[in-house]
Amino acid sequence: MKLVKATSPDELRSMGITPRIGVIGGSGLYDPGILGDAVEVQMHTPYGFPSDNLIVGRLAGSWVAFLPRHGRGHKYPPHKIPYKANAWALRAVGVSSVIAVSAVGSLRQDYAPGDFVVPDQFVDMTKAREYTFFDGPRVCHPQIGVEPFNEEIRRLLVEAAAKYNKVHDGGCYVCIEGPRFSTKAESRIWRDVYACDIIGMTLVPEINLIREMGMCYGLLALVTDYDIWVPHQPVTADAVERMSAEKLDLAKKVLVDVIPRIPDSLGEKCSREMANACI
Repeated sequence: MKLVKATSPDELRSMGITPRIGVIGGSGLYDPGILGDAVEVQMHTPYGFPSDNLIVGRLAGSWVAFLPRHGRGHKYPPHKIPYKANAWALRAVGVSSVIAVSAVGSLRQDYAPGDFVVPDQFVDMTKAREYTFFDGPRVCHPQIGVEPFNEEIRRLLVEAAAKYNKVHDGGCYVCIEGPRFSTKAESRIWRDVYACDIIGMTLVPEINLIREMGMCYGLLALVTDYDIWVPHQPVTADAVERMSAEKLDLAKKVLVDVIPRIPDSLGEKCSREMANACI
């Protein structure tokens, strides 16, 4: 794979490379292995370096940009991921729609380990992250609550995932600060009081920042465990990694199915949704 040190997005575009679709890989997905003519792009952003170099390549005739959320080798824990740099880098190279892949815990008996979930809502319980690009001087209030996950991408993910695995259409993702897992008391609260369906540590502020940049966002979540609310089944990092590895090839098949079906025009819709955010 060729390493391209792109000092600006214009340099990448001068090579005829303008990816419209971005993929953010979660635990275990550090190299998509589905892209042809791939180049590795080293970028610097106003917010520092992204989690890793972008891998940009072709899939079904279109350029796609891939970024491993935790970096190759899983060097960034959830609360230290450079979320702003990641979002900025993807938008800067031309990405308008993002598909993310994440490992999650289940808060429901019927959302079993090994299942896919395509969530439609989220609850933010993080505490100490940089949540927005809108730090001033203009005052902005982005509205993403009605449809935080793009519905067209959600539909494509559900249809594709159903070909390869059991998938649940919809669900509420509660995002916690980490890096520790929940206590049993907390797990019961997320499940019984907040009525959430899955739990993870990386959705926020990733989804906020991607949407603020005017990009669409969809998530393919893999259930790796039952969190800690199920007696005698404590969640461990090792269990998460094992399940992620087991289902990795299926997640890649879903990506190969969905990416060519996302229209370029979809990104324009998501960009317009941010047009009236600022006062």
